[in-house]
Formats: sequence, C-alpha cells, structure tokens
Amino acid sequence: MVRIGNGFDIHRLVTGRKLILGGIHIPFDKGLLGHSDGDVLTHAIIDAILGAAGLKDIGTLFPPDDDQYLGSNSLLLLQQVINDVTNKGYKIGNIDTIIICEQPKLSPHFEKMQNNLAQIMAIDLNKLNIKAKTSEGLGFIGRSEAIASQAVALLE
Repeated sequence: MVRIGNGFDIHRLVTGRKLILGGIHIPFDKGLLGHSDGDVLTHAIIDAILGAAGLKDIGTLFPPDDDQYLGSNSLLLLQQVINDVTNKGYKIGNIDTIIICEQPKLSPHFEKMQNNLAQIMAIDLNKLNIKAKTSEGLGFIGRSEAIASQAVALLE
C-alpha cells in the first residue's frame, strides 16, 4: 500500500532567536518564533509523514502548551515520528519539500539540511528533495516577517 501525506508550517521571524531549518543553524539576524526551535521545514516534514500514516498532527503529538517540548530540537521530534511510523510497518518512499521565504538565501545550505534530515529518517539522499521560493515581496513572507514550508511524503 502507498500513502501520501501533506504537511505545512509557518512561524514568525523575530530578533533574538537562531534561525534553524532542517536542523541546522542558518546565519541570519532573525530566527523563527516557536515553542520548539521553530524549524518549519522539519515540522512540515513531520506533519506530512504523520498524515501519510493516518496519525494525528504535530500539535497533537507535541502540544505547544506542554513545557517538556519547550525549546525542543525538532530533529528529535522527527526521530520519534520516524520510529512510530516504522513500528506501524511503513517506510519512506520519498519526501518533497519547499521553503517559502524572502531571505536569507537558502540554497547554499540545502546539502547540509538534506544530509541532516535524510540521516534522521534513514533514507537515501535521493529520496529527499528540498527547494526554496520567495513570495516575490508579497504579504508577510515577502516583508520577511515569517517563513513557511510545505512537504509531501510518500509512505510505502
């Protein structure tokens, strides 16, 4: 059986926080506000995998009002989700992602993000695609007030 899931996340950019995407620190003057590290890429991947497996969403599994997840490394949350879906008998077919932001330029960081995430998910690099787009200066993302990410996961 093949199952597909879709994930989305968005967080506000604020001063005084590190920008973490795909589990790596991206040098920038702002970071993503969130209960955990705010890693929208990893969060979108988590929700896509959960959706494909027919499980509840990231906010249900790791509630934002639960202090045990305050400041959490999202890669650890991803590892827990991978363990859960593996125990249900699924394996990842592939993951396709997109990060939507005006700045900073992310393409120089794709390889490191991809290596980080593929290692956690125990998949070949060719099963994980990371892309970035701008919003052409439109809306809150275009004004560099937020970063969003979408992901699609195929489970087999």
